[in-house]
Amino acid sequence: MLRSKSRSRIYGIVFSCSMLAGSPYLQAAGPAAQKTPSRPAAALVATAKGFPVQFTDITRQAGIRFQHNTGAFGQKYLPETMGSGGAFLDYNNDGWQDILLINSMDWPGHKRRSSFPALYRNNKNGTFLDVTREAGLAVEIYGMGAAIGDYDNDGWVDIFISALGPDRLFRNLGNGKFLDLTQKAGLQNPEYGASAAWLDYDKDGDLDLIVTQYVQWSTETDIRCSLDGVNKSYCTPESYKGVSSRLFQNQGKSTFLDVTQKAGLLDPTGKALGVAVFDSNNDGWPDLLIANDTQPNRLYLNNRNGTFTERGVQAGIAFSEDGTVRGAMGVDTADYDGSGFASLLIANFSNEMLNLYHNEGKGLFVDEAPTSTVGQASLLTLAFGCFFFDLDLDGRMDIFVANGHVENDINKVQKRVTYPQPPHLFHNRSNKQFAEITQLVGPSMKIPRVARGAAYADIDNDGDLDVLVTANGGPAVLWQNDGGNANRYLRIKAVGTRSNRDGIGAVVRLKLPSGALWQQVKSGSSYCSQNELPVTFGLGKTAQIPTLEVVWPSGTVDRITNVSSNQFLTVQEGTNSAQPVALTSLK
Repeated sequence: MLRSKSRSRIYGIVFSCSMLAGSPYLQAAGPAAQKTPSRPAAALVATAKGFPVQFTDITRQAGIRFQHNTGAFGQKYLPETMGSGGAFLDYNNDGWQDILLINSMDWPGHKRRSSFPALYRNNKNGTFLDVTREAGLAVEIYGMGAAIGDYDNDGWVDIFISALGPDRLFRNLGNGKFLDLTQKAGLQNPEYGASAAWLDYDKDGDLDLIVTQYVQWSTETDIRCSLDGVNKSYCTPESYKGVSSRLFQNQGKSTFLDVTQKAGLLDPTGKALGVAVFDSNNDGWPDLLIANDTQPNRLYLNNRNGTFTERGVQAGIAFSEDGTVRGAMGVDTADYDGSGFASLLIANFSNEMLNLYHNEGKGLFVDEAPTSTVGQASLLTLAFGCFFFDLDLDGRMDIFVANGHVENDINKVQKRVTYPQPPHLFHNRSNKQFAEITQLVGPSMKIPRVARGAAYADIDNDGDLDVLVTANGGPAVLWQNDGGNANRYLRIKAVGTRSNRDGIGAVVRLKLPSGALWQQVKSGSSYCSQNELPVTFGLGKTAQIPTLEVVWPSGTVDRITNVSSNQFLTVQEGTNSAQPVALTSLK
């Protein structure tokens, strides 16, 4: 979706700024590399030869053969450029993260082959097995995104797939199979769904669902756009009317009620692609960040009475610094600098750079990207999936961004912009300083891809976080993290009792001699994708955690003292205790 000529001019003006984005890791560590006092000391030091953590492409040896199908046959339909996402989930409760990859399909009247979502079961030995058919997921849909959560609190995570046309809800039966309960659930959303997330917005103990919607589009209403006046090209979202995202309230008994208007979320102008659920103001209630493509971003604050109030403009996240809308795609939230508040990451179109909004704690967010490597290095790339994670377990949140353009002829129009693009990997050096290390973490990550979704999980239970990226019309890639666990870690799986079973919305906090680390259990974020539900803390060289605290959505607080590092633990609500996660082995 090429943007207007006025936006293209921005590219020529500010490209020189991106030349400032050199890698500090090719120099000796200076004052900027000093550790934040509230963070564990890092043990890893990069050199000009590379970075101590390497990401190895294990896709083929892991047995993952997924190929995304856009259905394209020359008509250049808008949805062909946007799919799709992926998710990590432990669908069989064996303690090992499995993989779900979302697929699209051929257009009616142009059938070439069948294409389904793909569920890969973790074999616990570095390989995965495609169990899509036996799991009951071999269903053709023009899929976009996925959200994972145990909506019926039966102890088994369920799957929601957003799509062009009717979305799908698959209930986990607990025997390796899923049942399509979409019609019974009342989730037959007919619009153009994108990212989705489970949340308990009313704190009643079960999971509700937020689904972003892109634009009003169908094959019948498709508009012809052209770059050269002759050949058809992919239209921009400005060519189509917007559509409101949807909030579905869990009514129990596998049924949901559309409460979008009642909750104050109805926005017919929206062209949403990303959603993040987070507590913007630390009041204990989940708020919503909605990322819109060519419309203002929205920040919905939870009024704690079943309704939300929109504060995007007041918070400073609706528009760019020059007052224009951007092409926002994926989003994520985390406390990347130890402020105690969750800050925001928003992935934007090329020539717009990433947004790294620092939460000032007073209802205001300030974009740190334009004056940092994060913004300068991302000026020309088109970003989709993105997330915060601690890649080297040093106690600071790093950033991963999946990039890829939407127009395969873009290089003919903008010579410095390409269709496939390498990702961004930014290492947090503390004091709001990031360094791009994409070129230093292994040859595979340098390869340009037409990437879309991105998610992380510890697939081999070695403590560090591995990365999954999907490609539009191409193969997914799985990167194994090698070397991240040279530092210490703690992984926590939350199990709610009064709260929802997955503990989504719970705040997990570690109180250390050097300060505090915290994360929130969450669904959604990134773009059309979901990270694993357990949270992972990097501890540097800290061997003992004086206090582990979990604040649940119900208000219950569990505190456990003197916890050893390098463990994967389950904390069940109301027990004030932590137990090792049961990892079943191959039979």
